[in-house]
Amino acid sequence: PNPTLIYGETGTGKEVFAQAIHHASPRAKGAFVAVNCSSFSKELLESELFGYEKGAFTGAAPKGQRGLFEKANHGTIFLDEIGDISPKLQLRLLRTLQEHQIMRIGSDHVIDIDVRFITATNRDLEKAVSRGSFRGDLFYRLNVLPLVVPPLRERKSDIPVLLSYFLGNEYQNIDSREMEILMNYDWPGNVRELRNITTYL
Repeated sequence: PNPTLIYGETGTGKEVFAQAIHHASPRAKGAFVAVNCSSFSKELLESELFGYEKGAFTGAAPKGQRGLFEKANHGTIFLDEIGDISPKLQLRLLRTLQEHQIMRIGSDHVIDIDVRFITATNRDLEKAVSRGSFRGDLFYRLNVLPLVVPPLRERKSDIPVLLSYFLGNEYQNIDSREMEILMNYDWPGNVRELRNITTYL
């Protein structure tokens, strides 16, 4: 399947869309593996994605470790904040997309993988490409099926629907003045912030 790149601000629900794509696809019975690329150091992210053999580096597990690509085989891998990965990892990811193969760190053995790639970013990757901080060849490989998730302030008609979903029967307790306040707010934290507000309510 062609890679999908989801654009959207933080909190818009990019992972929810990725999960929906996975569950509506023929790969629904396979694994959905999600990783936030900005939450790992450059070195740790590479070992998490590709795995490693025993003794590959100081602190490696005695028996080595399968990477997330292997765990997602025949399913979907979701790479959030893809714009944060290092140039070295960008090159490894490009080769993985092209060859549908990986090698664990410290290994010379090639492993075939069958994985759907869904990536997401809140950055302007085209500008990153023009600045030279993101590989153009990788960007065009990832951006086959672009999907833009608008911020909540641009789709305020969704607010009552989301409130009803999050609050359930408690939704009927919101009066017209409260609803007006909620509809007039710009929601810089997007759907995540709205979800937090419903917890408070």
